[in-house]
Amino acid sequence: MKNLTLLTDLYQLTMINGYFENGVHDDIVVFDMFFRKNACKGGYTIVCGIDQLVEYINNLNFSNSDLEYLRGLNLFSDEFLDFLKDFKFTGDIYSVPEGTVMFPNEPIIRIKAPLYQAQLIETALLTIVNFQSLIASKASRVCFAAQGDSVLEFGLRRAQGPDAGIYGARAAIIGGCSATANVLAGKMFDIPIVGTHAHSWVQKFDSELEAFEAYAKIYPDKCLLLVDTYDVLNSGVPNAIKVFKDLKTKGYKPVGIRLDSGDLDYLSKACKKVLDSEGFTDIQITASNDLDEYAISSLKSSGSPINSWGVGTKLITSADSPSLGGVYKLVASFKNNQIEPKIKISEDPEKITNPGYKKVVRIYNNQGKAEADLIMLEDEVLDTTKPLTVFHPVYTWKKKTFKNYTIRELLQPLFVNGNCVYEKRSVSEIKKYAQNELNTLWREYRRLVYPQTYKVDLSENLWNLKNSMLDTKKNV
Repeated sequence: MKNLTLLTDLYQLTMINGYFENGVHDDIVVFDMFFRKNACKGGYTIVCGIDQLVEYINNLNFSNSDLEYLRGLNLFSDEFLDFLKDFKFTGDIYSVPEGTVMFPNEPIIRIKAPLYQAQLIETALLTIVNFQSLIASKASRVCFAAQGDSVLEFGLRRAQGPDAGIYGARAAIIGGCSATANVLAGKMFDIPIVGTHAHSWVQKFDSELEAFEAYAKIYPDKCLLLVDTYDVLNSGVPNAIKVFKDLKTKGYKPVGIRLDSGDLDYLSKACKKVLDSEGFTDIQITASNDLDEYAISSLKSSGSPINSWGVGTKLITSADSPSLGGVYKLVASFKNNQIEPKIKISEDPEKITNPGYKKVVRIYNNQGKAEADLIMLEDEVLDTTKPLTVFHPVYTWKKKTFKNYTIRELLQPLFVNGNCVYEKRSVSEIKKYAQNELNTLWREYRRLVYPQTYKVDLSENLWNLKNSMLDTKKNV
């Protein structure tokens, strides 16, 4: 991974310089990363990008070129730039495992580090985790709509640049997609890649049948034909059937057809009828053309026989919800080794932060279903042999008591005292973990429209701390 140390907003550096000039740059602080609303207006968000975050932290250092560039801005003293020469992250970073399902306002990453270090990493951390979490969550929704059908990520040519295409493909696989068309992503992350031919292949030959025959000759055991270059029902499918029959006589099993335009519901049903009548009852029908979870859900509801979905633009750009909006907030500082909680107060109640050095505990019922999350102060301990009552942080009269339950602490160490303790996993392992996470959710939380709101509550101690700080209307 290339050095991304300068992948930051200028105000991070001007603040660090200010901390340095005021002699507080080495003060130990705590920042939380969290989001206020779920991705894609859904009921959950899949956290993604942790692997790249670890690479970023491991490669943090100011090169001579970086320092010369900063010197040329005439904003920083030589003393400060000399200080940056030896920059190395020395703090602690805890995160939920990549692929974890999370919900609004709970810490997904917690940083405890010297102030200047914690401040520098904010921008890169947010851009890495926000984007990939967004795409993983969008992909999960698309796959949920497909009801077990294969979903293929086709978005590279419409992505917002190469990095978005590459890391978006990785996130889409973690979110549930079966494969990507992105060859570089396939190489980098060891993920399945797919692809057949475009309309230009068909156009280049004198006839559609000749184009299909040429393709089948090269890839007889992987023959999936794009049938909508000219006329799906009067040309594309009849010519595909001729080629499929020839392959069958030679001992090969044709894969299927792809539709990329027109009325996908009508055409898929008409194609299926013709294919079945010719004995190709188990042929794959792949569809593409600006699909998303809503279009797929509609087609599935109408009984369309499409059983493979190529999803591009609206997945890789999360077209209807183009940003996650995760934030990074100071929640505590240390003075004489004592924690001093910090809170941000706003006229908008949604933007009031949860103060203190915290952890997140997930509560499961005896069937393994996630029932609620509890944000707690780090030193709090739950006794699972006793009933646990949680309450809504705003509507406190809303309460629920758990008796037969288990808990799991979600934040796990990535760095301790600057040392990386993260255990790298393959994309396929993360994908499997994410699917297991989704399986712990009731379907009500996964609905595409108006999903049920998952319970995220504050411990009584945290709730009391937050409200006492709000009453004083100042940072403690």
